[in-house]
Amino acid sequence: MNVAHLNQLLLEASVILLFAVVAVRFSTRSGLPSLLIYLGIGVALGQNGIGVTFNNAELTQVLGYAALVVILAEGGLKTSWREVRPAMPAATVLATVGVGVSVFVTAAGAHWLVGLDWRTSLLLGAIVSSTDAAAVFSVLRMVPLPHRLTGLLEAESGFNDAPVVILVVAFASTGELDSWYVLLATIAAELAIGAAVGLAVGKLGAFAVKHVALPSSGLYPIAVVALTVLAYAGGALLHGSGFLAVYISAVILGNSKLPHGPAVRGFADGLAWIGQIGMFVLLGLLASPETMGDAVVPALVVGGVLVFLARPLSVVLTLTPFKVPVREQALLSWAGLRGAVPIVLATIPVVSGAHKADDVFNIVFILVVVFTLLQGPTLPWMAKRLRIGEGAMGQDLDIESAPLEKLHGHLLSVTLSPTSRMSGVEISELRLPKGAAVTLVVRDGSSFVPDKATMLRGGDELLVVTTDEVGEAAERRLRAVDKGGKLAGWLNGR
Repeated sequence: MNVAHLNQLLLEASVILLFAVVAVRFSTRSGLPSLLIYLGIGVALGQNGIGVTFNNAELTQVLGYAALVVILAEGGLKTSWREVRPAMPAATVLATVGVGVSVFVTAAGAHWLVGLDWRTSLLLGAIVSSTDAAAVFSVLRMVPLPHRLTGLLEAESGFNDAPVVILVVAFASTGELDSWYVLLATIAAELAIGAAVGLAVGKLGAFAVKHVALPSSGLYPIAVVALTVLAYAGGALLHGSGFLAVYISAVILGNSKLPHGPAVRGFADGLAWIGQIGMFVLLGLLASPETMGDAVVPALVVGGVLVFLARPLSVVLTLTPFKVPVREQALLSWAGLRGAVPIVLATIPVVSGAHKADDVFNIVFILVVVFTLLQGPTLPWMAKRLRIGEGAMGQDLDIESAPLEKLHGHLLSVTLSPTSRMSGVEISELRLPKGAAVTLVVRDGSSFVPDKATMLRGGDELLVVTTDEVGEAAERRLRAVDKGGKLAGWLNGR
């Protein structure tokens, strides 16, 4: 490749990326899921559009896996353990037993209604039974649901990729299929190894990042993302679930009060957007719309079975024992969004040369496009009709902690949301622990040193200096006032 060719490729890639970024704004205003726009870009660039020839399913699979690692890492880093922990048992059962129910019911529909053989039906059921982390995380940021539901959906989408990948690889193999008990034992072993690797990398990585003072703040985001990739690689090399390892390690790192936390999450967010855009565009390039005509009816039938029967049945069977209300079960059934994950998984049988692999890919592609277009924009309407999310809290208080090693303290950068209940609270009413003080307030572009009677407003940015001993207590207090107002602590014991 000569320099001129490289320059041309960079120009084309930058134009596509800029166009995709603008498309994000359009998608948020129109309510259309952004993945459909990116897929459309890929299709428009392909052989039926501009004429770019691309048919490398193996490369798409590899890059898709890499993008999924970054997307899961970003989702884990932004997942609040406080919100996810109560939902963890239910999410684990839904992501394992629920996936099994969904696979079997969808496969039965594909076999009896579409006429596919059982092995192809099971392969198709496994591919489409995983909810997509990118789609779920992006939609949850726009729908104000109660924390218990967002936590359950986030944990499920982070966990269910692992068992589904194992099932897809097994069903896509060209040899004899293992016995069901061998398959279950393999899934259990890989999940256990992945969880152990994720815990180890997350705990050790958090300890290292906290205690090793890096020479530049810009190195902290790189180090944290590198640790999540290490978790994936370690889990995969040990024949465990790398996807589970990366998500667990990211959740631990994201909840460990790391230095420059918001910068880390912002960096991961940017990488995840690049991963999503690149993955969807590649998948759109790989698709051949002229060959998909025969797959439309099977895709609609299988998708209907999945969305209106398999997903609700898996939710009811797995969440009823946890006493999840019926209205919330209905919303969780509709919120099982599919995205790029099923399309990436559909490249596995193509690469392995499985029976009817091209037909499976076409069915999955159409299914994802149609039912994402149906479910994504209507999820806020569904939540409103079910009266779920009314009065839900807005975004959490944004606190960035920077270590002051020589002074044995921390500098907290606190950003109040416009709806924060800290608005109207005086500095003295924050009741910060001894050893913590608000030293600067930035308001409407100007800064000033506050006194005890200074009243805070939504949108303010605060600089809070704390000693090492009271740093975490100061953060807890600030978050409590953000949620409960000036009486937080007096009324609820926080």
